[in-house]
Amino acid sequence: MSEEEAIHVADVSEGIGGDATAEPGSPVELPVVDVLTGRSFITGKSGSGKSNTASVVIENLLSNGFPVMIVDTDGEYYGLKEEYEILHAGADDECDIVVSPEHAEKLATLALEQNVPIILDVSGYLEEDTANELLLEVVKQLFAKEKRMKKPFLLVIEECHEYIPEGGGMDETGKMLIKVGKRGRKHGLGIVGISQRPADVKKDFITQCDWLCWHRLTWDNDTKVVGRILGSKYASAVEDLGDGEAFLMTDWDESIRRIQFHRKETFDAGATPGLDDFERPELKSVSSDLVGELQSISDEKERRESEIADLKQELQKKDRRIADLERELEEARDLSDMADQFAQALLGKAEAPYRGGGRPPAGDERLGGTDDGDEGQSVLKSYDEAVAATEESDADAEAETDAAPGPGPSAADGGAEVDADAATGDAATADAADVDATAADSADEPNPPDDVDPVTRDDVAESALRFNEAIELGTREAVIDELRSRIESLPELSRGMLRHYRREGASDPVAAHIDAGGDGDSGHAYSRHRPIRRAGLIRHAGRGSYAYAVPDLVREAYADRLDEAQVDEIVRAVERVFVPSAELDYPPDAAPAKVGDRAPAGDDEAEENTDTDAADGDEEPSAPTDAGLSDAARRFAERSER
Repeated sequence: MSEEEAIHVADVSEGIGGDATAEPGSPVELPVVDVLTGRSFITGKSGSGKSNTASVVIENLLSNGFPVMIVDTDGEYYGLKEEYEILHAGADDECDIVVSPEHAEKLATLALEQNVPIILDVSGYLEEDTANELLLEVVKQLFAKEKRMKKPFLLVIEECHEYIPEGGGMDETGKMLIKVGKRGRKHGLGIVGISQRPADVKKDFITQCDWLCWHRLTWDNDTKVVGRILGSKYASAVEDLGDGEAFLMTDWDESIRRIQFHRKETFDAGATPGLDDFERPELKSVSSDLVGELQSISDEKERRESEIADLKQELQKKDRRIADLERELEEARDLSDMADQFAQALLGKAEAPYRGGGRPPAGDERLGGTDDGDEGQSVLKSYDEAVAATEESDADAEAETDAAPGPGPSAADGGAEVDADAATGDAATADAADVDATAADSADEPNPPDDVDPVTRDDVAESALRFNEAIELGTREAVIDELRSRIESLPELSRGMLRHYRREGASDPVAAHIDAGGDGDSGHAYSRHRPIRRAGLIRHAGRGSYAYAVPDLVREAYADRLDEAQVDEIVRAVERVFVPSAELDYPPDAAPAKVGDRAPAGDDEAEENTDTDAADGDEEPSAPTDAGLSDAARRFAERSER
């Protein structure tokens, strides 16, 4: 294409204004390069012929094989498809393809690289923001590609005052169009702005234009714009222009001519409807390959949107599930707290008399009475009284401990033996009196002696808290290490008692003490029983008995998520620190005869201590006392004598 190539779009007309040297009827031609790469403004009131002028220019360009892109704000340019293969893209079903901002790059590629003319119909978008975003992205892509390609290309913008207004602020789309108007020419990108209100179009755009067409204007503000740009004589003459007639101002020949534009040859979809039936013309279709490429983008967009919708729905389900679980967890915590408070209240009420040395209450007294009909209030009141009694008992026990003599040679086995004969005799007498009194009230439930520090609810709670903190990560090693450290911190005789509870399942402290190699003194038994209970390794089983609790601690650490085989595996790993390897091969409740002819757990330590005491000339440990012993304690006492 040479720069001399031109398109014939109009003829010189008669009338006031214009170049006097031009004969009426003389052809008016526009240089193709200046049209494609320049900046133009076409204006005129509705019905004056401005859209016809734009169509005539476009038809001439398409006939010569020059591509254009038309931004159609009113859906009136589809008539071009009557004669030309042009892609109609927009939001209506009547368009060849429905497009969105995701199609911007592909549209620019088709227009510039594949020479495809495009009608970008933005009239069908319900959301103005969507139409603006689509136009912005398309213009950005055109500008970016033209910087590299530098191919002459024309962009036609209908109703440009909506994008580049004079008075109001411009959005990103308007700023981009102004950028094309100022800098697009050197890249080969031209622009034509069309508006029926020149007074409303930003003057920075109008003054940058290379050629302008002024059709009929009658509003005073608009004619004033004509007067400022063309001169005062044109301000009045522009009001008398006929349909299709305009003043053409061009920079390339610095002339102003009064001309009559040709009538467009394709279907005029923008004409005012008449009384006759509307007949849509036969329109040419574009290549299915072009539509297919754009459709693949639409399909991909729909697929992504569907996936996003599915993910959002799944996320909402998970959020609801999390909320339900949090609510259930909170309810479970509330119930657990209530159950713990109630259990602690009952336990405190039941054990308070033991700590004070009195007999256990019976009947309604054990629950604090229900004469007032308010059982819950009575339990809570008893709980407060029990706590007060516990604190007093703890204070008395600490005072007695400070006043007591230091531990003797047998302190290493977990209890403080009394060396003085008088002290031993007094303690035995007091213990016998306590055991007799207890037997009179409840033959099945021996009393803890009053001179042993009690296990308070704070001790148990503190131990449980430490365990929960230790296994917070939920690892197998954390659980095993925590339980092993508790057991290893026990005195040797207390570990022997723990082995007894493991074998017997449920037993009483005196029996466990004897089985571990100790004597039948209840005071000694309970003093060595206390560290085991504080560590949570045994639990109260009712009627003075305690049960082995290591398996339960493992289950609780994993919130009952392990099966029994997994629980047994972890328990065995814990028990290796205090149970002989031969005994580990048998279940906890196996009879000693099955394990082998060996002394009960702890006998080795007891015999060793006895030999050491005898060598040193110390007094032999006192023999077990049968008075007041439970059946289990008596059985293990007889075994130790043998």
